[in-house]
Amino acid sequence: MSFGITKTLPQSEGSAAVDELYSVAGEYEFHMAGKPSKLKVGHFVYTIWQDEIVGRLPIIRLEGGAVNPNSGKPRTLIFVSTPGEKLAAPIPRTGHRGTRYYDGAEWPG
Repeated sequence: MSFGITKTLPQSEGSAAVDELYSVAGEYEFHMAGKPSKLKVGHFVYTIWQDEIVGRLPIIRLEGGAVNPNSGKPRTLIFVSTPGEKLAAPIPRTGHRGTRYYDGAEWPG
């Protein structure tokens, strides 16, 4: 198993943005409220698109001290390396929204 978090990607970003995470080399920034006590470099961000886990990206850096521009509450920036590992067959995750810790139990072999 490979520990990490799941992040639901906004529908407004479109499927092209999702595809880019798994095809273009670079970095991508996610965020998480507060300071994640369980998350470390080397863990993964599992991406959810249209109620399915579609892939995962390795975490390369965590930066604290950021602030949510809407609420003013603290958050941590989570940087991942792209391209990530895309699943051949997505894993259903109906009803899941936002960010959650995930143990990667369903990730194939």
